[in-house]
Amino acid sequence: MPFLAVERACEDPLLARKIGAKAPSGGDRPDTFHAALRPAFRVRRAFGLAQRPRDASAAIWTNARDRVRYERPQGHTISLYLRGGEGTRRLGRQMASGRPGAVCVLPQGHSSEWEISDTFEFVHLYLPDAEARRYFAEAFERDARLMVLPEATFSDQPRLALAMERLAGAVRSGESLAAEEAMGEALGLCLSAGVGARPCLKGGLAPHLRRRVIDHVEAGLEDALRLDDLADAAGLSAFHFQRMFRESFGVSPHSYVRRRRVERALHLLAGAGAIAEIAFACGFTSQSQLTRVFKAETGLTPACYRAAAKA
Repeated sequence: MPFLAVERACEDPLLARKIGAKAPSGGDRPDTFHAALRPAFRVRRAFGLAQRPRDASAAIWTNARDRVRYERPQGHTISLYLRGGEGTRRLGRQMASGRPGAVCVLPQGHSSEWEISDTFEFVHLYLPDAEARRYFAEAFERDARLMVLPEATFSDQPRLALAMERLAGAVRSGESLAAEEAMGEALGLCLSAGVGARPCLKGGLAPHLRRRVIDHVEAGLEDALRLDDLADAAGLSAFHFQRMFRESFGVSPHSYVRRRRVERALHLLAGAGAIAEIAFACGFTSQSQLTRVFKAETGLTPACYRAAAKA
């Protein structure tokens, strides 16, 4: 998983787009990183779970004497003030200001405007909506459409603040495993608000079918899983299963199985098994296929990941 320390320029196309450096054409989609286009905003450290827009990432920012507006941003943002913040206020809301330890949560599509009169530093956790819903469905075994991320401005949430402090420490040190753990803890705390909700949903897989499909995937990760096999486990046609699976999990069956294979590989790489053996144990046809998929998902090859985990 790559670690990136950035000031104002970056060779990486994705991060370059986020910090305002020139990047290849193709169009920027609005997200909370667009604030870095302003001269006062600077990236101190940035950390990505993978170099793809659909994955979670974290960054430590600093800013001073500025006004920033987020217009219906894509993705969700969780922020913690690490230093300063007393000179920051959200326009159109209560007169409260930021402070060290204050938490802000900005769900996707929520516009906001901020006035900054003094220097501060904070850590941001950026979560694409699809990734957040996938995590919610897997972690809480609930339909992805039930996910709720409550908005918060300068709130006191000690457990979430502690998780974000751990994330900031991992971003600064470039420790990928620690960053993953902190991201998962912070996301779990934020998304637990939707666990108790039980509205009547149309479409999607029933809870017992979701559990049956998950069990089928886990039992067959080392084998070649076919869409028809997963559909049979749910008692549905392949066409209807694919649509209902995406509604319930927030991702396609292929993406879900691919991620589970990589997550199993992550676990096995902590041991001493040969990488080729791990590839077959996770359902890949060869070590080269594992390497290609693993790097696409995490940003590192299996060998580099193992070396980093043992460092």
